[in-house]
Amino acid sequence: MIAKLRRALCALLPLCATAAVAAVPAVGTLAPDFALPDQHGKLHSLSEWRGKWVVLYFYPKDDTPGCTTEACTFRDDLEQLAALEAQVVGISVDSSASHKAFAEKYHLPFPLLADAKAEVATNYGAMSDWLVMKLAKRYTFLINPQGKIAKVYLSVDTSRHSAEILNDLRRLRQAARPEK
Repeated sequence: MIAKLRRALCALLPLCATAAVAAVPAVGTLAPDFALPDQHGKLHSLSEWRGKWVVLYFYPKDDTPGCTTEACTFRDDLEQLAALEAQVVGISVDSSASHKAFAEKYHLPFPLLADAKAEVATNYGAMSDWLVMKLAKRYTFLINPQGKIAKVYLSVDTSRHSAEILNDLRRLRQAARPEK
């Protein structure tokens, strides 16, 4: 249904998919910094997690099936992610109030950041601007402790994504260790 609506909108508005297009940051480059409020109104910046791995995931909309599945699998795997020194951070263009209701409903213990102006999603190439609505694409960036992009996920299976992140984190951490 949504796909049909998008196709119809794009047929009527041929420029809709081209607005606010930015390149996805490449692996090895410094991750773009930001300052955004979370579900409690507290301002967070990427630089505050320097020294830790960051799972920065963009998602389209609070409390929708795919976004809920993705968030809840991160929640369920949070202990394993924390053991690997990783901080999970979700970003969408929803408001802090929407994030608060979503986090409370599903007991999400990690920051959900409100990118109301869609600037951060745009800087990460994760913005879909349909002129009549803006949604973040379901992209994830694994950022290393030095603040560089270590891996980019542009195609995500919400039910398996957290497990994929855990496997990649283990592999990347192992590769970063000096040989003895």
